[in-house]
Amino acid sequence: MEEILQFLRDLSRNNNKEWFTAHKEQYQKVLGQWHAFCEELIQAVGKYDSDIAALTIKDCTYRIYRDTRFSNDKTPYKTHFGVFMSKGGKKSMHAGYYFHVGTGYDTCYPHSHMIAVGNYCYDTQVVKMLREDISYGWEEFKEDVLGVADPRFNVDMEGALKRVPKEYAADAPYADFMRLKSFSLCMTVDDTFLLQPHLVERLASLFQTAKPFNDFINRAVDYNPEL
Repeated sequence: MEEILQFLRDLSRNNNKEWFTAHKEQYQKVLGQWHAFCEELIQAVGKYDSDIAALTIKDCTYRIYRDTRFSNDKTPYKTHFGVFMSKGGKKSMHAGYYFHVGTGYDTCYPHSHMIAVGNYCYDTQVVKMLREDISYGWEEFKEDVLGVADPRFNVDMEGALKRVPKEYAADAPYADFMRLKSFSLCMTVDDTFLLQPHLVERLASLFQTAKPFNDFINRAVDYNPEL
């Protein structure tokens, strides 16, 4: 992991085609290390989540090349590696398990090292169902889903509505969840976390605590006949 981290930091300081081309061999080496790591992680998570066990590297990882067509940032390469393990693969819209290695220069995406569960960009019907399920079954959700997740996970409120939808009481204990348009739990970690031994095992254990969260979301995704 140390070589991967150093490559990403070097790339962030030299994010141009000339440097990348000159260091293509180094990139291929660290990419091979990353893929080997991801294969181990898929196998580890697959031991307790059967939907993950059959996934491939292609199902779960991303290209390093940025799509700059609609962005003011024209740097050509991502300066992070990510793996997203979800039922049906990364494009399925199911909730899953995400691990992201950035440059570590700060605690903000995409520079941070991040561990997350859930997903983004849910269909509006799925969001509606999740709000109903959480509000009607709040105590169960609080105890059996949120209560078993590692306490370092936090609800990602980015992109949430400014106000609670009018169908729900603004002072309800679940009010913040009614504002969500995507449902994710996230934590950031530092270099020390990455570089300590047994990273795969530690990540798999963290993800396992949040499996009920993914199961809760995927129940709504699977129930939606439009997906």
